[in-house]
Amino acid sequence: MQNDKPNIIVEKTLEFAILIIEYAELLESKRKYVIANQLLKSGTSIGANVREAQNAESKTDFIHKMKIAAKEAEETEYWLLLCQLSKSYPDCQDLQNTIADILKILSKIISSSKK
Repeated sequence: MQNDKPNIIVEKTLEFAILIIEYAELLESKRKYVIANQLLKSGTSIGANVREAQNAESKTDFIHKMKIAAKEAEETEYWLLLCQLSKSYPDCQDLQNTIADILKILSKIISSSKK
């Protein structure tokens, strides 16, 4: 199912992973190691699963991999919400906006792939 045309979800999740790495490094510099580690794992996993889906063996496999990406995105959204609600954490509003966009795109891809 791989395609050489530009793919917005692949690009957006790669860019998001870079931003998550940078934010996690900022958290680590502030000694917020646990949340930094959780965010790093879930936030970079989204793009990895989306990339894996591009080489899916079937439509069912593609949907399954995209659902895993969506679950990782939901988890990332949760960790970012914790950061937002914790007074001693740096601002993450841009990341929250981006993950909301990613979740919308993933949801649309999953629902349209089921048809």
